[in-house]
Amino acid sequence: MARILVIDDNEDVRAIVCAVLESAGHEVTHAADGAWGLRAQRESPVALVVTDIFMPEKEGLETIRDLRREYPDLKIIAMSGAGARLQADYHLLTAREFGAHSILHKPFEPSALLELVRELLKAPTD
Repeated sequence: MARILVIDDNEDVRAIVCAVLESAGHEVTHAADGAWGLRAQRESPVALVVTDIFMPEKEGLETIRDLRREYPDLKIIAMSGAGARLQADYHLLTAREFGAHSILHKPFEPSALLELVRELLKAPTD
């Protein structure tokens, strides 16, 4: 199983995502915003990051850009549920342009998250 970093400012969402990943056998660490997430990755690198888009301090697009710059082989899943569906779609598509490998709309089924994680962890690096 893999080491995964979950970055989300919503404590409840963060806890649920961590619990889902841990139940599948992954070692999970977490951060409340992109700045904390970047520090956590620098201190103890992970194989995959699951990050929200809208957060205080350092939002998801900046975080994805910075992670991609420093860790070009890092797998990244961007997730968002903010605003109307069209707005969330736009920001998630933008996240792909910044370097996210996959996107996930909140709310999502745990099985959808686990399937994305499985796909990314078995995929060769870009």
